[in-house]
Amino acid sequence: MNALGKLPLLLLCLVLLTGCACQLTPSPAPSASPSSASSPAPGGQGLVRLPEGLHLGLDGAPLVDVFVVESQAVEQMDMESYLAGVLAGEMQGDWPLEALKAQALLARTFALRFLLDQGGSKYEGADLSTDIEEAQAYNAEGVNDNILAAIEQTRGLVIVDEEGLPIKAWFHAHSGGQTATAKEGLGYEKAEPAYICSVPVDESPEAPAEAQAWSARFDLEEVSEALASLGGGDASALAIEQTGPSGRVTRFSAGDNSVSGPGLRLALGGTRMRSTLLTELRVEDGFVYMAGKGYGHGVGMSQWGAYALAKEGKTAEEIVEAFFQDVRVVSAWSAA
Repeated sequence: MNALGKLPLLLLCLVLLTGCACQLTPSPAPSASPSSASSPAPGGQGLVRLPEGLHLGLDGAPLVDVFVVESQAVEQMDMESYLAGVLAGEMQGDWPLEALKAQALLARTFALRFLLDQGGSKYEGADLSTDIEEAQAYNAEGVNDNILAAIEQTRGLVIVDEEGLPIKAWFHAHSGGQTATAKEGLGYEKAEPAYICSVPVDESPEAPAEAQAWSARFDLEEVSEALASLGGGDASALAIEQTGPSGRVTRFSAGDNSVSGPGLRLALGGTRMRSTLLTELRVEDGFVYMAGKGYGHGVGMSQWGAYALAKEGKTAEEIVEAFFQDVRVVSAWSAA
């Protein structure tokens, strides 16, 4: 995944829920807080089934083989040490501690769900990697005391759905005021996860201008190439065909063809077409002009929304519950 004030991870997915009743001010839920997590089961394993073949270290945390892109080598790390580097890659280390703790919960959950779904990294001999295109961002040099505190205070805790399965821990930089369903924001093709819904977000006014709103100009040739990668279409006839619950574009028409909104964003580049929550689309003088709100796919937790909630005094668990409905925070392995 991508770093917070940097860019959010472009995960390729989408699904549609209309009318989710999530609320931005979370109500108390019977989930464990970082200071009162459910007790782990005997043998060091907690309430979450760990992927087969994952070994526990002396301190109770799983040991993982991580392919490090910079060194092009596989290194064995305990999961918590790996997650410290992930947190430094995904969020700025000087952010409020509760926002960092919320991101730590997501990072740990993402890693476990990745191992359960994928069985390991695409790199031979590795469980995980520091390759942002495969998994999560990683920045070992950015680890500081604030990040270490966030990791330690959430140690072993993960977010699970009603069936006890680690959730798909999606997040993005800025929602533009409203999060998206997975089908809408990511093009997720499976059933919409019950814990994902579209919620209003009071984003922090401290977010950089380029995260709050953006504009871009694309020449018709590059739009044509992007459309060709999605099955073709007439760039000069590009128009909004369909939007989802949050107002994001789910389908563009392009002459005789229709293409996915999230798909076109990825094809054009997520750092230029920063979201599918468009406020303008026009074709003029050989160019396609776009403007929009927010930064990223819009699914799950907004990082700048988490920042705002932390500034308001919300806990990490309350922040998570603001963006994911009917989830619990439970212990996957014991505290050291």
